[in-house]
Amino acid sequence: MRAQKNNIFSGIDLPLILLYMTLVLFGWMNIYAASISEEQTLILDFSTKYGKQLLWIGLSFILILGILFIDARTYEKFASIIYIASLLSLFCLFIFGKKINGATSWYSFGSFSVQPSEFAKAATALALARLLSDKQYDLKLIKNQIKTFIIIFLPAIFITLQPDPGSGLVYAAFFFVLYRENLPVYYIAIGLVAIVLFVLTLAFGLQIVLACSWALLLLFILYLQFYRKISLKFQWLKIATLFVTISAFIFSVDYVYNHIFEQRHRDRFNILLGKNTDTRGVGYNTNQSVLTIKSGGFSGKGYLQGDRTQGHFVPEQHTDYIFSTVGEEWGFIGTAFLILIFTMFVLRILKLAERQKTTFSRVYGYGIASIFFFHYLINIGMVIGLFPTIGIPLPFFSYGGSGLWGFTVLLFIFIKLDANRSYEL
Repeated sequence: MRAQKNNIFSGIDLPLILLYMTLVLFGWMNIYAASISEEQTLILDFSTKYGKQLLWIGLSFILILGILFIDARTYEKFASIIYIASLLSLFCLFIFGKKINGATSWYSFGSFSVQPSEFAKAATALALARLLSDKQYDLKLIKNQIKTFIIIFLPAIFITLQPDPGSGLVYAAFFFVLYRENLPVYYIAIGLVAIVLFVLTLAFGLQIVLACSWALLLLFILYLQFYRKISLKFQWLKIATLFVTISAFIFSVDYVYNHIFEQRHRDRFNILLGKNTDTRGVGYNTNQSVLTIKSGGFSGKGYLQGDRTQGHFVPEQHTDYIFSTVGEEWGFIGTAFLILIFTMFVLRILKLAERQKTTFSRVYGYGIASIFFFHYLINIGMVIGLFPTIGIPLPFFSYGGSGLWGFTVLLFIFIKLDANRSYEL
């Protein structure tokens, strides 16, 4: 039996709404600081970046009303259709897409552009939740694991081939969801090994890593056979498969690095790995970003008082490097506040996800929490030089309408699902 709802706002989680509004407002304030100039100071000047962002924020509230107006069951019912439509939008970029900053990731309609990859994350989260919510679906079965990986990696592959490897990498966040839904733990070990092999291949080259991997596998087999006295007589097919899989992965890393990544991506990885030192070329943005954050000290220089931000020392600071504006003008206090708010935001989503009465809502909640966490962790790490610059925006802070709307859709579908939970009897 279902209780009647008074209006579309009934049951929505106010703490999560307040956290969202805090992030959006604080984000816009820093976009304003990073893009203001002496000639352009009017807040409602929509020809400026901060003016456009303000317009997109206003339109976001119309988007929110639309999401809340739709019946919550509709998102589960049409999850597969939404996912397929999202895949088609990504595929058609190869035919109709516009190339911006080296990636064919945009549909252009005159002066208006849309990046479908920002909305594909919500579509994938819905499809994954729909799949895992089937009562007969056992994630411990290999055939089901393959289906799950296809749903996750198909949009990631399309996005990576644009090429936009940073946005494609975000889909790895869904493994947190799968772990919560009882994916065998050995996949975590496989993931860690893959990360290590990826880094080592970039650092030392294909031949060295391949030879060392084979040598270590052979030593491990000899250890099991002669020291632990474990018979491997009937395990040779599995052993051969292991050799082939690891070798194929190492070759794929080398291929992706040299043929899919553009030179700008390779240069950034080389700088991070210490193979190149470049504070004036590709490494200029990161170096200036780190210096800008350091200059803010403990309490910052004051809002709109950051001389490095106002002097535009960090190119395109209003996008992926917006965190450096926070560091300079708000200092350690401001960056700690931002990290605290983001952490509370993610933890709140996880708390709400655990109280859901349906598997669909819980999985979707964990999916978006993982995406938000991955975005803010990688972006901040990227800005302070821990990770290479791979174009992952800071949610609600980085300039862009598609990003803002994509994250808003991602969040408010869950808020609607959670509100619907309150009326289940």
